[in-house]
Amino acid sequence: MTSGVTDTPRSGQPSAAGGLAWHTLGADQVLQSEGVDRQRGLSSAEAAARSERFGPNKLAAGRAEPRWHAFVRQYRDPMQLVLLAAGIGSLYPLKQLGTGILLILLTLFNAVEGLHQEGKAATAVAALQKSVIIKARVRRDGQLADIAAEQLVPGDIVSIEAGDVVPADGRLISAATLEIDESALTGESLPAAKGTETVPGAGTPLGDRTDMVYLNTDITRGSGEFVVTATGMATEVGHISGMLAEQRDVTTPLTRQMDRLTGQILVIAGIALVASMALNLARGETFIAVFNAAVAFVIAAIPVGLPTVVTTILAWGTQQLAKAGAIMKRLASTETLGSTSAINSDKTGTLTLNQMTAVQMTLVGRRYAIEGTGYSTDGRITRVAGEADIPLDEFLMPMVLASDAVVRAGELIGDPTEGALVVLAAKGGIDAVSTRERYPRIAELPFDAAYKLMATFHRMKDGSGHDVVRCFVKGAPDQLLARAATVLDADTGPAPADGEFRQRYLAENQRLGEQGLRVMGTARKDFDPAAFDPHADLLPLVTGLELLALVGIVDPPRPTAKASIATAKKAGIRVRMITGDHAVTAAAVARELGIDGTVLTGAEFGAMSDQDALSKIDDVGVIARVNPEHKVRLVDVLTREGQIVAMTGDGVNDAPAVKKADIGIAMGTGTEVTQEAAVMILTDDNFSTIIKAVELGRGLYDNLTRYIRFQMAGLFGYIATFLGASIFNIAEGIPLLPLQTLWVSFTMLSIQSVGLGYSKPAAGLMDRPPLPPSRPILTRGILIWLASVGLLMATGTLSVISWAEQAHGLAVARTMGMVTFALFILFFSIESKDERDSAFSLDTFSDKTFRVTTSGSFVLLILSTVLGIFHTVMHTVTLDVPQWLICTAVALSVVVATEIRKALRRRAAAGAS
Repeated sequence: MTSGVTDTPRSGQPSAAGGLAWHTLGADQVLQSEGVDRQRGLSSAEAAARSERFGPNKLAAGRAEPRWHAFVRQYRDPMQLVLLAAGIGSLYPLKQLGTGILLILLTLFNAVEGLHQEGKAATAVAALQKSVIIKARVRRDGQLADIAAEQLVPGDIVSIEAGDVVPADGRLISAATLEIDESALTGESLPAAKGTETVPGAGTPLGDRTDMVYLNTDITRGSGEFVVTATGMATEVGHISGMLAEQRDVTTPLTRQMDRLTGQILVIAGIALVASMALNLARGETFIAVFNAAVAFVIAAIPVGLPTVVTTILAWGTQQLAKAGAIMKRLASTETLGSTSAINSDKTGTLTLNQMTAVQMTLVGRRYAIEGTGYSTDGRITRVAGEADIPLDEFLMPMVLASDAVVRAGELIGDPTEGALVVLAAKGGIDAVSTRERYPRIAELPFDAAYKLMATFHRMKDGSGHDVVRCFVKGAPDQLLARAATVLDADTGPAPADGEFRQRYLAENQRLGEQGLRVMGTARKDFDPAAFDPHADLLPLVTGLELLALVGIVDPPRPTAKASIATAKKAGIRVRMITGDHAVTAAAVARELGIDGTVLTGAEFGAMSDQDALSKIDDVGVIARVNPEHKVRLVDVLTREGQIVAMTGDGVNDAPAVKKADIGIAMGTGTEVTQEAAVMILTDDNFSTIIKAVELGRGLYDNLTRYIRFQMAGLFGYIATFLGASIFNIAEGIPLLPLQTLWVSFTMLSIQSVGLGYSKPAAGLMDRPPLPPSRPILTRGILIWLASVGLLMATGTLSVISWAEQAHGLAVARTMGMVTFALFILFFSIESKDERDSAFSLDTFSDKTFRVTTSGSFVLLILSTVLGIFHTVMHTVTLDVPQWLICTAVALSVVVATEIRKALRRRAAAGAS
């Protein structure tokens, strides 16, 4: 499987390659295929014709959902529709203005709250479009001109240089020390060296197509010219844009469970409502009376506060995550974090610092380890114990003088590899600024991919005090070895770079490389100042070198990453590393971090059949040299396996997979495209923050589960109470009036739900495996228990109403019924604080939020029976002390039942252990 766009000839001119990929063609073949003259470029007429044919060089914008449509969509929720119907029915035929308006306002509140939290529709494709640059230097009609980038067409000849952003995909026809940062597209951590030499193999990974340039990548060094081969949606970035548009938003486990739960509630409530209405009509009740009872039943049976409370708890969770450095864009995904079972993490900048660091240095007969990480100059160059301490200036000077990077206060300006060398020299006591001032360059051979080295020339004195022009060289070790004559031994001086030494040099290079280090070699050569010509061809002079050192450089892991991966393992979460780097580098970093599993390349993973991928994915720990399709496929394979997948990314190439994952995670320093596609943004780009977020998500899920179970017990109680009143003709089949029902729902169910949802999560959340997404919030055993609690509530409430109706009349009976039912809920919320520990422990009220909500709920219940406004609106009456004691005594039965269940569970757990 290769890159998503096949860069094949597409101009309509006769193809010189018969449909071969652009990177496999020579520069002359590409020019011929595109029908363009290198010196003159396209004519204005031809450019206009091609613009008509191919369209503008811009990406198709995504369409945002209209706000009115998003608002109407909130009413697709069946609960919203039922409440709306009940509100309209209250207005007519019941003509209960207050109840009707209140119910309709409640649906509006839920809709506005949902719309507010949902935020804007995804605009990732629009973000891609905005990122296209404005100007391009193009040759048309034999003249160079600056034109709008969107006016480029296939066949245009475009000039580029350091600091530019590539305006379209193209095949290089000239390049001078050209390097391009393609990390946003390929994931490669270092700038890619570019040249014009043809790259064989149509299936060559995009990151290895050194003769191609791609839209929206940054030129870090050199200059060049290319012929445009693709524009707009036909580019690699355009292909990713198309993939992004095809990805649908993922439905979270919470959303799926809430949808299932809503359906179950509506079915149960619907059956009970029909039965209740049928019984009341059979007794000869009028339709108005029956409909009034039905409205009260609907308010009782539908969890009117459920959407609001869930939203409130999730919003609180997002605030806690933001404090930890993780910004959630979609509320429901906050809970999904707790179910995460697989994390596919980018290497560069997330698991690593994204700061190249020299960690080892080898001289003849000596090895050194370098302390410190990143671009901080704090650290030492340490030697093997027992070895003599020698001056290192001769070996460190090339790292400063043959580099252009500048490091100030831990910040790098320039090439990352050069930055690592400059920092290494600083740790050895060499100041880059003053050294460069003392020994200015008189000539330079810039780095080129063809010879893989850089050389600079400086006037100085040799060891004997004679004036020389000294050439300092840094580059690929094999290239320096091929040009070497001697090697500098710190103890004995220059020695021949003979066969035995060459074997040791290559073996050391291999040893460092097998550790996943990028190896740089340094060397030098002296010239007679009188004979040296700085304007001559310098490359032939870079021979007969004296080899100095080998330096191993790595992007080091973040200090907290290893511990966080260990925490993830303990929590049953599989971490995989996904990178654009080479397999050897990726494997070394994975070993250091403790990431288990085999290492595959993207090509190997892409070549697997779906069945092979499914059967082998559990053994895979690292996938290297990946392209966007590989990342999307990985998410798809893990999802089909039943995993809840988190995917990190920062570049444009990561966006499709980030959007497809259950939890798409973007870096705060990443591209706007990926941030738009993600549901979570890390402000510190740190993998450890993901693990913290997972722990917070698990705590949130624990609290939500506690709340939903508590809510369901109340709903079962409501349904059984209203159905029982109809069956036994208690209180004319209406045990509680509509507004009394709403009052209990908000003052008890909703307020106590917040208390439960905001309380401290259970201990040991990261010591257990993630809950499978297929496991329901309400298992069969829990449903039976909650139904039993609801039946107990209904039995106690109806008993009190039946007695009070005969002893004190209907108004007192309904008031006592409201108080009894409310106390049932209040006491059960206290018992729901912990699944096993007794409510009489000191920990029950240790949480301040729960103390406040419990006290507030009880005070509001008292006020509803003593204030005149409630007497008028809700038709309640004042109760005396004996009546309150009766209500309280009956409601305490739920405490007795729950404490017995907890005691049995504790005994069973003790027996099992």
